[in-house]
Amino acid sequence: MSDPRTRLLEERERLAATARAATGGIDDGSEGAAMNELSTYDQHPADVGTETFMREADESIAESVRAELAEVDAALARVDDGSYGTCQACGRPIGAERLDALPATRFCVDDAARAEAEAVRAAGPLVDPDI
Repeated sequence: MSDPRTRLLEERERLAATARAATGGIDDGSEGAAMNELSTYDQHPADVGTETFMREADESIAESVRAELAEVDAALARVDDGSYGTCQACGRPIGAERLDALPATRFCVDDAARAEAEAVRAAGPLVDPDI
């Protein structure tokens, strides 16, 4: 495994670039200008709907990337305090292969699987049984 700080900083830069690409013009105030241009008489209503959908999709991607950036920042803090590579649930070491694949992970494979199964159970069935 490479140096964790270097790997996390590389991941941070990759995510930051993704966020910049996803937000394009969202944060610079151009959204209003774009929507004003699209709302003129000569634009088809479907064009406005498509533009709105695309902006919402971009914002959703940017929000997801911001959450991943927060995880990377938290992992960098764990590097600083010496707890990086230790599962936050059970205290056992997280495998090097897992850290290479998911450098910001907080959990070992077993606890990550357990948390995912619990989240699925908590979400309940995807289909309403009363239908």
